[in-house]
Amino acid sequence: MFRKTPLRAAALLAALLAGVSGACADATLDRIKAKGKFTVGVILSGAPFGFIDPKTQEQKGFNIDLARALAEKLGVALETVTVTPPNRVQFLQQGKVDALLANMQVTEDRAKIMDFPPTVFDRAGGAAIGRKDSGIKDWADLKGKPVCVSQGSNFTQPLIELYGAVVKGLPSQPESLLALKGGTCVIAVHTGATLGLMLEDRAEEWKDYGILIPTEIVPADSVVWIRKGEKDTSAALDKALRELITSGKLLEIAKKNRLLNTAFIEEQQKTLSAAR
Repeated sequence: MFRKTPLRAAALLAALLAGVSGACADATLDRIKAKGKFTVGVILSGAPFGFIDPKTQEQKGFNIDLARALAEKLGVALETVTVTPPNRVQFLQQGKVDALLANMQVTEDRAKIMDFPPTVFDRAGGAAIGRKDSGIKDWADLKGKPVCVSQGSNFTQPLIELYGAVVKGLPSQPESLLALKGGTCVIAVHTGATLGLMLEDRAEEWKDYGILIPTEIVPADSVVWIRKGEKDTSAALDKALRELITSGKLLEIAKKNRLLNTAFIEEQQKTLSAAR
């Protein structure tokens, strides 16, 4: 028969406390720990956020690397699931993914049905790409004109309500840009960082097109989306995000993936580091 030594008693107490702690975690955090994987929904619509490397067929991009870094902070492996603008929220709510890193900025409507850790990792708005000879120079010039966006885009409402555009929702950004080239729309509106890098990398293909309006529409915070009420998952991810930002790891990820503007991340690093 074993005797309970002080060391054995301490180990038993630690195990009991760990069990209590685990039982208190919300369903998603419990599941992440149990399966040893953090399953993240990502969009692979193009650099710098997410794309398939044509040479290696590997997923690459800022969102992929950020998801991997978060998984490492949680002490588990990363599993990615490709989502699209029309199905990304459904995938999260049905439990097919634990979180979304899917080019979704904070809006009032989204915050009604999903939660997110309070730490913001980037800020993004919509840029307008169109033919250079279109004559469009301002958002007000879009009144009554067809504009392509991805389905579920948060740019749809302001384009209609503020500028009177006739919005056409396409299943994804590549299809929207194809529709632009085909003349279905006079302008396509997508995340500025994506369009800017595309014009830089594929200059010959897009030589007749440019970002026609100097300002971005509804710049908003980029966050990790999770299911409503998952407080422990939110706390764990928030702690990980803050560590990635203050350590400079997130800025490293941004520069590696060629985000054209890292000013927001640099400012977040200063602010959060000063608050520690």
